[in-house]
Amino acid sequence: MWRVEGWRLIAGALLAMAGIVLMLLTMAKVRERRGSTGGDVAVAGAISFVVLVILTGLVLLVLPATIAWGVVVVVGGTVTVMLLAS
Repeated sequence: MWRVEGWRLIAGALLAMAGIVLMLLTMAKVRERRGSTGGDVAVAGAISFVVLVILTGLVLLVLPATIAWGVVVVVGGTVTVMLLAS
């Protein structure tokens, strides 16, 4: 059975929430491009989802605290900038 520290659960949850928003924003940006198809949007969503799952898994199980929180801050900052820019 995996034992996960409390700070890792908090960091993972924050990363997952921000990552889902970032995935949706990425899909919307792809949809807005001229000449993009539904398949392009689906591919962008699938790639974003896989990257999010891998990053969340690494934060929950492997990464040291400074790197894990750094990833959370970078993803959160990216979501904030993309939301303010749109």
